[in-house]
Amino acid sequence: MDFSNIFRIVNLAVAVIMVLGGIAQFFPASMSSIIVGTYVIIFGAALGGLEFLPTIPDYAYRYASFLFSFLGRGVFYIFVGSLLLHDGVLRYIAGSLVGFIGLGYLALEFIPSIEPPSNMREADQGWGAEQVYGEQV
Repeated sequence: MDFSNIFRIVNLAVAVIMVLGGIAQFFPASMSSIIVGTYVIIFGAALGGLEFLPTIPDYAYRYASFLFSFLGRGVFYIFVGSLLLHDGVLRYIAGSLVGFIGLGYLALEFIPSIEPPSNMREADQGWGAEQVYGEQV
């Protein structure tokens, strides 16, 4: 069964929640909350952008390779969710949602029957492929 569209919708929802949670960080304004809010908005915009690109740029694989596996994306979602858990009901809700979705992605890493969608795989390798370096004999 192909879950690509479901993963795309979930990833877009998480991106929107991140952006809204980042905006909520600005109120009440303090230096640390503005900095954290700005980072969370950037993370959410980048994740949303990855879902809309027809092909993922090579530099995304190079600098953000953790976003192309269930394990890496799950840990990243838990990290951002923990950043959002701060003063206020809306921030607690946003952080909890992002964190729980991250836990779901962590669980999916250990279920071999569910393959990552095409936008969560590296373009030059097949799913589960190993790259071997060295001389051929």
